[in-house]
Amino acid sequence: MSQTLPPPAAPETVRLTVAQAVVRFLARQYTERDGHRQRLFAGCLGIFGHGNVAGLGQALLQAEVDEPGALPYVLGRNEQAMVHTATGYARAKDRLQTWAVSTSVGPGATNMVTGAALATINRLPVLLLPADTFATRSAGPLLQELERPDSGDVSVNDAFRPVSRYFDRVWRPEQLPGALLGGMRVLTDPAETGAVTLCFPQDVQAEAFDWPVDLFAERTWHVGRPLPEPAALARALEVIRSARRPLIVAGGGVIYSDATEALDAFAAATGIPVAQTQAGKGALPFDHPQSVGAIGSTGTTAANALAREADVVIGIGTRYQDFTTASRTAFSARGVRFVNVNVASMDAAKHAGVMVQADARETLTALAGALAGWSVDDAYRARTAELSAAWEATVDAAYHPEVPSAGEGGRLTQNEVIGLVNEVSGPRDVVVCAAGSMPGDLHKMWRVRDRKGYHVEYGYSCMGYEIPGGIGIRMAAPDRDVFVMVGDGGYLMMPTELVTAVQEGVKIVVVLVQNHGFASIGALSESLGSQRFGTRYRFRSSSGRLDGDVLPVDLAANAASLGVDVLVAQDGPSFEAALRKAKASDRTTVVHVETDPLVDAPSSESWWDVPVSEVSTLESTQSARAVYEDWKARQHTYLAPSETGVLQ
Repeated sequence: MSQTLPPPAAPETVRLTVAQAVVRFLARQYTERDGHRQRLFAGCLGIFGHGNVAGLGQALLQAEVDEPGALPYVLGRNEQAMVHTATGYARAKDRLQTWAVSTSVGPGATNMVTGAALATINRLPVLLLPADTFATRSAGPLLQELERPDSGDVSVNDAFRPVSRYFDRVWRPEQLPGALLGGMRVLTDPAETGAVTLCFPQDVQAEAFDWPVDLFAERTWHVGRPLPEPAALARALEVIRSARRPLIVAGGGVIYSDATEALDAFAAATGIPVAQTQAGKGALPFDHPQSVGAIGSTGTTAANALAREADVVIGIGTRYQDFTTASRTAFSARGVRFVNVNVASMDAAKHAGVMVQADARETLTALAGALAGWSVDDAYRARTAELSAAWEATVDAAYHPEVPSAGEGGRLTQNEVIGLVNEVSGPRDVVVCAAGSMPGDLHKMWRVRDRKGYHVEYGYSCMGYEIPGGIGIRMAAPDRDVFVMVGDGGYLMMPTELVTAVQEGVKIVVVLVQNHGFASIGALSESLGSQRFGTRYRFRSSSGRLDGDVLPVDLAANAASLGVDVLVAQDGPSFEAALRKAKASDRTTVVHVETDPLVDAPSSESWWDVPVSEVSTLESTQSARAVYEDWKARQHTYLAPSETGVLQ
C-alpha cells in the first residue's frame, strides 16, 4: 500500500526586482582571511543613464532609504575613472575589498572596458554592472544598440569578454543567483581574480521575482593560504641550496599576501638580496640590508648588476613582466635557474622554473624553517651592501644636484620633484602614479618606507589612472596622505574626478608636473631615432609640423575651476613650501610645477624591447637600429633545466 507524502514546504521568498536583489545580495557579502572579516563591497560607484536609472539606480536609492549604509552610492564623473577608483581601493585593501560600478548601456558601458583591462591585467578585483539592451527585444532597435546583420544576441558589452576574468549576462531572473555566486568566486580567488562583468538588460533590471530569502543571507568568502606541496618545496630547496649567487624578485603577491615580515626574516637570515618589481616595491623598506631596490628596465644599478650574475632567481608573487626581466636580458648568467612561488600556476610555471604554487607568506615561512643555518657567503653580503650604497649615493645626487633647479630656465628637474615629495611625505604616506616617465623614475629612486607606501599602476600603465586611483586609495586608507604624481599628459586624460574628490570630501595631494608634452615617449622616441616626433604640445608651424611655440594651456586654472585648492611653485623652496601646505590642509590640493623634460633620471643600465625600424633614410634611426640589434642578441629563452646542471 503506497503512502502519500505531504507536499514539501514552500521556501520562504521575498519579492524584489532583479536590481533590488543585486543590491541586497552585494550588501551581504564578506571576505575573511586570518580571522579578519570585512565587507567585500565598500559601496557602488555609478553614473546613471536610461539603461540603469530605473533599475539599479532605483534599487540603490531604495537601499539608502530602507537600509542606510548597506551599499553606499558614490556619483562619479567618468565611467573609466570609476573603475580605476575601485581598482585603487582593492589594491590598497590587499584584494580583500572592492567596489561595484554601475553604468548605463552603450557608451557608459564601453567606457569601462579600459578599466576592466587594467583590473584584470593587474589581478585586482572589481565588479562591473553595465546595463544592456532589452532581453525581450520588444522595443528594438534601441538607442545605442549595436545592430549586426550576422547576430541578434551580441551587444557592445561583449567587448568586455576578453578583458574580464568572469563574464555573464543575466537574461532571466532565474539566472541571477548563479551569475552572482560565480562572480563572487572569482573576485575572492587570489589566483583567478580580475574584473568581473555581469550585464543586466534594462528591462530585466526592473522585473520582479520571488527570491528565496536564503539568497540574501550573509555569506563569507574565506580567502585561504594554499600551503606549498612537500615535494615542490623539496625541489625548490634543492635548487636554492645549490646557489652561490641567488636573488629574490619580490612581486605584488608578497604585499597582497601580507608576507613582508616573512620576507624580511627570510632575507635577513639567508642574506639573499631582494629586488622588487613595480607591484612589489614596498616588500622591503629601501634601507633594509638585503634590499637592492627596483629591478629591470626601470631598476637600480645594484639590482641589475646582481641580476646579471644570479645563478638562481627566486620569484615570489611576480608575473615576470617585460620591465621586470628587462625584456629577458636581466638574468644573463649561463644556465640560470628559477624557483617560482605564486598562487597562480600560470605565473609559477614561467621560465621553466621549479613551481611552488602556494601562498607567499606560508612558503617563505616554510623555506626559512628548512634553510635554518644556511646563508650566502660573507663576500656576497658585502657585494650587496656595496652595490646598494653606490646606488643610494646616485639617488642623493639626483635629488640634490650641485646646482638646484638645474633644468633649463631655472626649472626643477623631475628628479628634484620626486626627491622633495619623498622627503616631505610621511613614512606611511602613499605615492601614486601610472604612466609617463614618472613611474620608471619613481621605481628606481623612490625611497619606500612602508609596505603600502608605493602604488604605481604598471601592469596596464594607464594614463588617467592617477587621480581616480588616488581617490580610491585614500578612501581605503583615510589615515594616510596620498600624493598623486601626474604629468600634464596624464592629467589631461582624466581631471574630472577632482570633482568627485570635492564632493566626497576625500583629500588627495596632486603633484601636477607640467612639461608641455609626453616626456616619457619623447625620451623613448629620441632613443629609437624618431627625434621626439609628435610628443610635444606645440602649435603647428609654417613648416606644417607640430614644432611651433608652446601651447598657452593653464592647467592650474583648469584645476581651480574644478573646486580644488591650487598652489603654483616655481623653484625648490616654493615647491617644498607648497607641498607642506598641501599636506597640512584637509582639502584636495593641486601643486603645479613646471619641469625640464630633457633632464633624465640616473640610468638603470638596462634595456626594454621596443623594435626600431629595420630600414630608414634617417641617420638617427639607423644608429638606433644598430643599438637595438646588439641588445636583441642578448635576449634569453630562460628554458634551462630547472633541477639539473651547475653553473660554472
